[in-house]
Amino acid sequence: MRAEVRNAEEMRELGVRIAGLLGPGDLVVLTGALGAGKTTLTQGIGEGLKVRGPVTSPTFVIARVHPPLGEGPALVHADAYRLGGTLEVDDLDLDASIADSVTIVEWGEGLVEDLSEQRLEILIESSPDDDRRIVHVRGVGSRWSDISAALI
Repeated sequence: MRAEVRNAEEMRELGVRIAGLLGPGDLVVLTGALGAGKTTLTQGIGEGLKVRGPVTSPTFVIARVHPPLGEGPALVHADAYRLGGTLEVDDLDLDASIADSVTIVEWGEGLVEDLSEQRLEILIESSPDDDRRIVHVRGVGSRWSDISAALI
């Protein structure tokens, strides 16, 4: 699925729509340049999941857990930007909470795919001409075979 997003509000709205599809055990891997909108998308997902916030970039703390305000899953929000490889990712013990939470990893491409055979991979590209973003959502595994139809 491919979506064009014009501003931060639309990015959050897309996140809310994605959250409607997510549940315990789901892994989302976010990729994009600095400032592309990965954390903004995660804020929308957090809003949609109704978790305790605020959802902010976990770059310096590496990972944050946002408990649910109701009966939904917690949101585990990690940032692999400063990590040196899969051994440091393993040290985060993301696999310990993945079954009960929605886990989102920014900069996780090539590092966290072993956490789940069923995952969403989201690439956010910046437009060279303006503030638009092109968001590519790719489902991996049978759980996500109809992701394009579900988000339209």
